Amino acid sequence: MDRIDAIVVGAGAVGLAVARALARAGREVIVAEAQTAIGQGVSSRNSEVIHAGLYYAPGSLKARLCVRGKQLLYALCDSHGVAHRNCGKLVVATSDAETAALCGLQDRAVANGVPVQWLSGAEASALEPGLHCSAALLSPTTGIVDSHGLMLALQGDLENAGGAVAQGSAVEGAVLGQASAPHVVRMADGSELAAGIVVNSASLHACALARRFEGLDARFIPQEYFAKGSYYALAGRAPFSRLIYPAPADAWLGVHLTLDLGGQAKFGPDLEWLDTTDPARIDYAVDPARADGFYAEVRRYWPDLPDGALVPSYSGVRPKIYGPGEAAPDFRIDGPALHGVPGLVNLFGIESPGLTSALAIAEEVVAQLEPH
Repeated sequence: MDRIDAIVVGAGAVGLAVARALARAGREVIVAEAQTAIGQGVSSRNSEVIHAGLYYAPGSLKARLCVRGKQLLYALCDSHGVAHRNCGKLVVATSDAETAALCGLQDRAVANGVPVQWLSGAEASALEPGLHCSAALLSPTTGIVDSHGLMLALQGDLENAGGAVAQGSAVEGAVLGQASAPHVVRMADGSELAAGIVVNSASLHACALARRFEGLDARFIPQEYFAKGSYYALAGRAPFSRLIYPAPADAWLGVHLTLDLGGQAKFGPDLEWLDTTDPARIDYAVDPARADGFYAEVRRYWPDLPDGALVPSYSGVRPKIYGPGEAAPDFRIDGPALHGVPGLVNLFGIESPGLTSALAIAEEVVAQLEPH
């Protein structure tokens, strides 16, 4: 049986970043990807926003890794020529309750070390004349990125460091080695590969895959839930140069306006809990009727949104590890210190801000695998 140092399951942004970091640390690494191309799962169906780190509980992995990941991501985009734009974002309030929420968000941003600037409604409208609001927070470090260009850059670095992506290579499960014995990873085609390190970055498949790891206590595997988010493109050009988000309510960030690198505006995502946890059964079609609820929400901050201007665009599904009505937990980066299996890291619940955090998540994984 062939043996290598490390296998990373999943060639999305996070899996590629982890594999790149392991290869740069001198490990022989293979990324096993079930699809025939990189980044075909969650990483191809997101908003492509570089998040600043405003929203996450101070001290949490999400807060720390988003802020660190943002710095690393901008630096990599600059050094590798990955298309991106540091366009900034306005989080806007249109009621007293939202203004209070904005104050809380400002405090959280400061605690997380994220720069923000408080604007009056008039100051916000001076920046974005189409905008209607009573107050706003300007987040100057928010941006947008070509996520596929980013993943190609990560793959290039991985391969330059001696690693490889094995496309069309679905992982069926693993028999986890104890003590100094290697893990034996079983592929769907019946072949086996031994490795000292296994990183489960399988996103929507991560929890189900972990249940097929013989030797991992089931207590360390969360229940997965899937939540779909649909996006609607704006017909015509948006009168905004920055991203526009409503003040946050509960765990949902509201119907926000994001831009792509070509200047096309899109609205979303909304939140639709699915009744399946089988990725093969997900219907990614966007229901035109769901846009109906967007108009009133958007017109609170952009009163001139024309009737009929929202067209179905695309959808994504978030790999959640909590159900409807429950508080959103932190990222789970479960290493040997938690579950006791040497060389194994499971990545669970890596949804937003996973893309922004990818390079920092990779640092965290490598740190958890270092001997203590």
